[in-house]
Amino acid sequence: MTDPDTGGTGADDVQALDPQQLGAYFALMEAVSLLQHRAEQQLRAEGDLSYVQFQLLARLAGDGPLTMTQLADGVVYSRSGLTYQAGLLEKAGLVTRGPSPDDERATLVAITEDGRALFERVLPGHIQVTRLLFDPLVEADLHHLGDIMTRVRDHMRAQPPRSAAPRKRGTAPASQQ
Repeated sequence: MTDPDTGGTGADDVQALDPQQLGAYFALMEAVSLLQHRAEQQLRAEGDLSYVQFQLLARLAGDGPLTMTQLADGVVYSRSGLTYQAGLLEKAGLVTRGPSPDDERATLVAITEDGRALFERVLPGHIQVTRLLFDPLVEADLHHLGDIMTRVRDHMRAQPPRSAAPRKRGTAPASQQ
């Protein structure tokens, strides 16, 4: 129930979303889900890649060798999950991993010729999938969408990372206390 004095819900005084905000939120989430599903289908079918693996190959193809930290900063994925995905790509011969010549604590990841060839093979199909997002937009829409999503991303990235949040400890049931 909403508190009429504060506009909050009573639970920690969180302000409720108005119908327009709620509608925009659900439309965004549904569009992202549909686009991500199609992208993942295309990448699996054409390259036997997950979306995260594609992201890693794309970053390495465009930026050259990167440290695991640089890769982690560029993709929204846990460090352990990123290490696992990089290991799968290395096992498939698509990337190499080794010590960084600049920092012995860092692991440097580089795309191989096979990795670049696979990336270039799946990229045209991936571009076709992205057309699902861009085709219904006019140029002004694209400018506004880019501006809006950049602001939202920057705002969200300014928040403390999930890894910085304290762990919630569950309480044992009364029968075990």
